Amino acid sequence: MERLTEAQQELYDWLTEFIREHQHSPSIRQMMEAMNLKSPAPIQSRLEHLRAKGYIEWSEGKARTIRILHPLKQGIPILGTIAAGGLIEPFTDAVEHFDFSNMPLPPQTYALRVAGDSMIEDSIVDGDLVFLRPVPEPDQLKNGTIIAARVDGYGTTLKRFYRNGDRIILKPANPKYNPIEVPAMQVQVQGSLVGIWRIYS
Repeated sequence: MERLTEAQQELYDWLTEFIREHQHSPSIRQMMEAMNLKSPAPIQSRLEHLRAKGYIEWSEGKARTIRILHPLKQGIPILGTIAAGGLIEPFTDAVEHFDFSNMPLPPQTYALRVAGDSMIEDSIVDGDLVFLRPVPEPDQLKNGTIIAARVDGYGTTLKRFYRNGDRIILKPANPKYNPIEVPAMQVQVQGSLVGIWRIYS
């Protein structure tokens, strides 16, 4: 779809949230107040652009009939599975979403489903969802941080991070697994742990 201007995006985001919360579309006056506008003309112009670009539609002559055509999926994206044991390759596209809007999770948080038992002594077990956030400065990571790391030639795994000179040690929390020790250049830190979600059956 054609990209929106900043003003159009602002209205579209507000409309999406309003309709999600109230289950009906707002009035022109409500949109004017939300956008801090004194005249309906800019609102009507933005709505026409949103319709022309394929973001919304409405029934002619009927008030409050605006519909969002392509609502964004709400919640935390689950990007696949991460190994707590061997090494596996994660997905890059979200395969499902969970709505954790009431949880105080950082921006850009994503989730992976745990497969394996190498982190059981850190209370991370097979089937858990782990919430991770991007690490903008991996060089500043503290030793002992639980991270998702991609290891060249292997895949991605969930382990505790330790730096020793120019080498990285990824330690499991289960004595039956050996640490992974490789040159730092072979490790790409993909996220640090911010939370765990578990469903008890």
